[in-house]
Amino acid sequence: MMMSSGSGSGSSVVVVREFDENKDRFGVEDVERRCEVGPSGKLCLFTDLLGDPICRVRNSPAFLMLVAEIGEEIVGMIRGCIKTVTCGKKLSRNGKNNNQNKHLPVYTKVAYILGLRVSPSHRRMGIGLKLVTRIEEWFRETGAEYSYIATENDNYASVKLFTDKCGYSKFRTPSILVNPVFAHRLAVSGRVTVIGLGPADAEALYRHKFSTTEFFPRDIDTVLNNKLTLGTFLAVPRGTYTPESWPGSDLFLTNPPESWAVLSVWNCSDVFKLEVRGASRVQLTLAKTTRIVDRVFPWLRIPSVPEVFSPFGLHFMYGLGGEGPRAVKMVKALCSYAHNLAKESGCGVVATEVSSGEPLKLGIPHWKKLSCAEDLWCIKRLGEDYSDGSVGDWTKSPPGLSIFVDPREF
Repeated sequence: MMMSSGSGSGSSVVVVREFDENKDRFGVEDVERRCEVGPSGKLCLFTDLLGDPICRVRNSPAFLMLVAEIGEEIVGMIRGCIKTVTCGKKLSRNGKNNNQNKHLPVYTKVAYILGLRVSPSHRRMGIGLKLVTRIEEWFRETGAEYSYIATENDNYASVKLFTDKCGYSKFRTPSILVNPVFAHRLAVSGRVTVIGLGPADAEALYRHKFSTTEFFPRDIDTVLNNKLTLGTFLAVPRGTYTPESWPGSDLFLTNPPESWAVLSVWNCSDVFKLEVRGASRVQLTLAKTTRIVDRVFPWLRIPSVPEVFSPFGLHFMYGLGGEGPRAVKMVKALCSYAHNLAKESGCGVVATEVSSGEPLKLGIPHWKKLSCAEDLWCIKRLGEDYSDGSVGDWTKSPPGLSIFVDPREF
């Protein structure tokens, strides 16, 4: 696909065009480096895309990256992807027996904007607005009904651009929960059995139990079969099933135990690396000391600070859900299991993102200093020629208890 547009005069003409992997990579990386300059004296998080500028959208069903250039210099970029997700639910009346009624998902085509960057030396020139406008044109051409973005609540420049100039409204405020990976393994409760599910069983479970959850991807099978998904894990009370006696999702769903929980793990380490910069020499020394003590005396189970001051990888837990009075404890057991999986892979942290009102949030261990209590999602309806259907205007709908965060976009 080819697209380009230009505005301005003389040497300041801004041209927006599609990213060219063969010639734009170094220019894009240069803009990324110039944008990632943290405030002096503060800890800041930096991202290494491992030489692949489109890595964060490459696994989506449809994606596009645009660059803005003046002359031969790249001064900005934006990435976007499109998928079909659940935006609500409707009641299906199956026969005359009201007990057979059940909720079915209502799907819509939604676009997601991420990785908007403008070089510091070229800001306040309308380049960010121009990039957003051009990517939204592609969204409309591809049939997306909504577009949304995720940003930090305190990123005032980003929030102002999207809400004041681009017509977006504040929509959801999920929580990003991050837990360090310690040098010691975490104990998984002996009252819980963890069973690894194959992609087909995982898909059946997710579609049956969570397809009406907001933002649930209709192509969940593609996500589960992606090589970056390291597995789906189900926690049940000890004595219910063993990995060898697992009957499959269909029989499990026919007669589930009183309490259970499930989550999947996505390997972000093969997509990007993170690094914390700005630590003082004292902070670095203290963190190193905790790691040394944790490695030498693992039975003490000291909550050591991981090696996050050099590039590190992470695992992302997605599709987290469950039912029953002990579901929170089941989730905690699964998080311990996921921690140990991340430890074996050499990751620095394990992360997840859940609705701020998620009932199972209490079972997710995390460090507040590493987490983001309130991420901000903003949304926009791209056109008025769509039918309101059974949901109405999604941008005006109240939040549900849960939300499905697609690992392809974390």
